[in-house]
Amino acid sequence: MRPASGFEIVAARLWNVLNEGKSFHPVFVLGTFLLLHAGELAGAGFWGRALPALALAAPLVALFVVYDFPLRLRWALWAFLAAFVLLFRFADLAAAALALGLYVFFTVFFWGTLYYHLRTGAPWTNFLRFWRLVLENPDSTSGNFLEQVPKALLALFVLEYLVAEPPALGRAAPVLGFIAAVGAASHLVHERFFDWRPVYPEGPTREVNRGEPLARRVIVVVIDGCRLDRFREARKPYIERMMRRGTVYETVETVYPARTVVCFSSMLTGAPPERHGITSNLVLRLGLRVESVFDALRRAGKSGRLVGIAHLIDAFGDDVASVTSVAHNDKIDRNLIARARRELEERDPDLLVLQLLAVDQNGHVRGTYYPEYVEQIETTDRLVEEFMGWCEERGYLEGAAVILMADHGQGRGIGAHGHLSEGERFVPFAMWGSGVGEGRVVKEPRSILDLAPTICYLLGVEPPAGSSGRVLKEGLTR
Repeated sequence: MRPASGFEIVAARLWNVLNEGKSFHPVFVLGTFLLLHAGELAGAGFWGRALPALALAAPLVALFVVYDFPLRLRWALWAFLAAFVLLFRFADLAAAALALGLYVFFTVFFWGTLYYHLRTGAPWTNFLRFWRLVLENPDSTSGNFLEQVPKALLALFVLEYLVAEPPALGRAAPVLGFIAAVGAASHLVHERFFDWRPVYPEGPTREVNRGEPLARRVIVVVIDGCRLDRFREARKPYIERMMRRGTVYETVETVYPARTVVCFSSMLTGAPPERHGITSNLVLRLGLRVESVFDALRRAGKSGRLVGIAHLIDAFGDDVASVTSVAHNDKIDRNLIARARRELEERDPDLLVLQLLAVDQNGHVRGTYYPEYVEQIETTDRLVEEFMGWCEERGYLEGAAVILMADHGQGRGIGAHGHLSEGERFVPFAMWGSGVGEGRVVKEPRSILDLAPTICYLLGVEPPAGSSGRVLKEGLTR
């Protein structure tokens, strides 16, 4: 139950620089370029060619930071790469070989084997499965082979073409013209074909409970990274029993990009990413731009706590009771639950949000289409039952409403989530207990933005300023 240390918080932020695709791309391109010319770095002649080349290639690198090319749009990147080779009759095989070698080493061996072994206890042989997961991965991370590799190769080919010795006259103008054409094509591709982003509720939250609270306490259990279809497949007798006693929402949609810190920020503010300001797990500007449910509770003289791992601190600061994520995957959820018990005993909060991480980590390390993923959901069911039994024994469920959900699902590959591929978009969502109707099933589409205003309605407080989510009144008794 160790809290995340200061070192772990900083390390998590540094890791996200390499984990998130937008930040990985410039770091990887620059690092590979310098390694290609390691023997020339001390020479002034090299830098006389390299600095102009870096300046000319910078717009292309920036373009690939702005545009993700998610899912089926990735093939445009390979078309751009082929167009450069054909138009300029140039391909640097040494750059390609080094880039592919470094990429495979980083994703398959460093990330998929060493990192996950040290952090979660994954087997040393994990690379035997992980290489296949990287090849089919569709998310917004650096592990997305079909997005990151063509981006890197094109940027490196441009750099090597420009830095050639002796430099060919007139190369700068054609390259800039090519980059401009890639920029225009990228804009058109995204405008016309990027059409699967969620539609969020608009306008401020209008439903406010100005009467008596429906619940004395709200406990939210978030099974991080739980696919809805695999959740339905799993044997989970306790959760299913409680779902029958409450209300189940069958079509609850996550946000874009479907990254953990982004999703938690939307869940607990009621605001879309564009409004709360958290748009990836790499948080460059710490804190939220809008109020959270914890702020709303403080205004009303109530309290809330979020029990989770270090990277949630970047958005929620001191409202997070952190637990180190450096733990074997069969221990991490027990550690988080132990911290949740401690928060209830020491602080007795009106709202407790508990992040359970093992399902998400299992998907990342071993893939979501393997039996281990469903088995981990089944293990989570037993842990939730134990935790709720403990809460009931000590009176924490008296007058309490319980909400069970996921922040996002997971797709193919390395537990992919970000670009809303199949398996990511819709999440499990159910609630039961005080103020919740029994035996109800709601099929109409809802959003994870609806969590914050629903919590506030149950507790009888004003929703967070900036919330546009809708109270899930179909599942409430009034």
